Amino acid sequence: MLAALAAGLFALLVAAPALADTFTPESGGSPNANDIDTLYKITLYVAIVIFLIVEGTLLWSLMRHRSRRAGPDAVQIRGNTPLELGWTLGAALILVVLTVVTFVYLDDIENPPESGPNGLQASQTRYASIDQPPPPNGRPYLKIGVNGQQYIWRYDYPGKANLFSYHTMVVPVDTTVVLEITASDVIHSWWIPKLGGKADGVPGHVNETWFKIPADQAGTTFRGQCAELCGFGHADMRAAVRAVTPDEYQAWARRQASDIEQSGKLLSEQRKTREGEDSP
Repeated sequence: MLAALAAGLFALLVAAPALADTFTPESGGSPNANDIDTLYKITLYVAIVIFLIVEGTLLWSLMRHRSRRAGPDAVQIRGNTPLELGWTLGAALILVVLTVVTFVYLDDIENPPESGPNGLQASQTRYASIDQPPPPNGRPYLKIGVNGQQYIWRYDYPGKANLFSYHTMVVPVDTTVVLEITASDVIHSWWIPKLGGKADGVPGHVNETWFKIPADQAGTTFRGQCAELCGFGHADMRAAVRAVTPDEYQAWARRQASDIEQSGKLLSEQRKTREGEDSP
């Protein structure tokens, strides 16, 4: 029985890399996503060991003390104080260890780090206001507003120009991106699994989260969707984050702002034309 349990545990450990992200959170797109994944795996592996010990003991007891023909009556055991104290203290110790490990990782999960040396250094970016001062080395965060609307996401970027996009968020790599998430109608939930934890978009309230995509992920598109049932079109409310180099981001921002401005002018001209046609 012990050999079978050991073999089962060994098989699980060997299969773990092949089953990465199948039974655990996705990771690889941002440091906070990696920390969430690591914390989850620590808890999962401890739970697996406990499960094997408990279930192995149960199976051994069932086999060892099963009823036999002409066998003696089972001994009635009313209690075992040392054993009961042992598993109580053991469970408490495991809980304390998991709590300490959680708080060790929690700070890095909650608080965004500074942008990297290869990140966006544009002067128009603004610092995040998450109860902390701006980075001392002058590497700013990129702060983006996220608004959930049935059934699409709108992203508002910082700067003097009117700059926004729908569905796909474009961000520079090696740059800490802080999101201010809200909604304009019902509750939505913004979630890109490989970039960290999800955050609800609630009308009249702002939730914050962050991610920082490594420089070697430039050109990668991370995908997710609304994680809160928000209506008939919920399944189609998808989201994407496209990672580009800082130079590509600035070029995209200039092009996007120009397109938005030109579209606004064309719309204004069309309205004036229609008003002229409708006037007597």
